[in-house]
Amino acid sequence: MNTFQIVQAAIIGVAVLVSAYVAFRKLLPKTSTRVMAGVSASLNHDGRPAFVRSLGRKLQPASASGSCGDGCDSCNSCGPAPATRTDAQPLTFKSRH
Repeated sequence: MNTFQIVQAAIIGVAVLVSAYVAFRKLLPKTSTRVMAGVSASLNHDGRPAFVRSLGRKLQPASASGSCGDGCDSCNSCGPAPATRTDAQPLTFKSRH
């Protein structure tokens, strides 16, 4: 294996990891927040080196502010209000002839 193949494999590996991370954050936002909080808490313990603790603080997810206008879905009332049902109307079919 020459140097080009090693560099190529490293670049492709980084691209795959980054795309998997982005997909994880977009498709599973609550799970990713929970995982990131767990990783952050494990890195931010007393007795860890300063750079590890700072990494833990940077990985800590933003906490929900609790207001209904911030779009965090913490109050389950974000987004448009559900449409109210109206009375059912019968279908009418018209002949093409």
